[in-house]
Amino acid sequence: MAPCDHLRGLPEGACAAAVSDYQTARIALGARLRELRAESGLNGKSLAVRLGWPASKVSKIETGKQSPTGEDLKAWAAALGVPETVSELMGRLRSLETHYAAWRRQLAAGVRARQEAWQATESASATVWNFESAVIPGLLQTPEYARHMFIRTTTLHRTVQDIEAGVNARMQRQQALYAPGRSFHFLVWEPALHMLLCPREVMAGQLDRLAGVHGMSTVSLGVVPFGAELTVVPTHGFWIFDEQLVMVETIGAELRLTDTAEIELYRTVWRELQDVAVFGREAHRLIARARASLNLM
Repeated sequence: MAPCDHLRGLPEGACAAAVSDYQTARIALGARLRELRAESGLNGKSLAVRLGWPASKVSKIETGKQSPTGEDLKAWAAALGVPETVSELMGRLRSLETHYAAWRRQLAAGVRARQEAWQATESASATVWNFESAVIPGLLQTPEYARHMFIRTTTLHRTVQDIEAGVNARMQRQQALYAPGRSFHFLVWEPALHMLLCPREVMAGQLDRLAGVHGMSTVSLGVVPFGAELTVVPTHGFWIFDEQLVMVETIGAELRLTDTAEIELYRTVWRELQDVAVFGREAHRLIARARASLNLM
């Protein structure tokens, strides 16, 4: 995949700036790997033999033409007899991947482009897990609720305000919920059911939509209650795609995590939250309670 494939829809100059920054970080990682190899006294061909790789792969990684995976870095360090460098190398890789994703958020060409990028990721995944601590999951939002979320986001980041195009794109994303062979698992922290990020009437409609999710064959929805005794701190929402990718949206960046250890960390958090969540009738009762608290006439 070419670097700009992640940045479709951006102005040409913005894409070039993001790719340049990403490539600089990738070259720096390759230089560090080349340094370790040189210190060991091996040439590229000898290292490739030890690793069982084509010599071209070693060359491409060292020159920044190919990104190594986490497993590549571990194998590299083991082959050179420097396992103590794994932590450093993995940190460099995470920084590279995270920085690239952060540019995507900072340079996003409007709401529609972001929704289409999410849809591309979702469409390649058979199983999706999503936890939200403060908002209703995007794939379960009504158009009215989504509209208010986009207004707040674009206002905060002073980005392109193509609100209606973004709403339409989000609704298009939701078609995935009805596709056979897919499975979506949602957990919502109860405060999200009470968070008034939109008018009360809009929130009422959103909660009605959540109540109607029960019974969908491709969807499971759980609520983590206010009074649940938590073993983890749910500081932010996150998505897990086929246990191959974790996506996290912070205030300033969109993070894409692919390291096996980090993915397992988020899977652990998911399991801990799932253990204290309520489903079915109990979840429906909490949604109904939130709906009643709106005190609409």
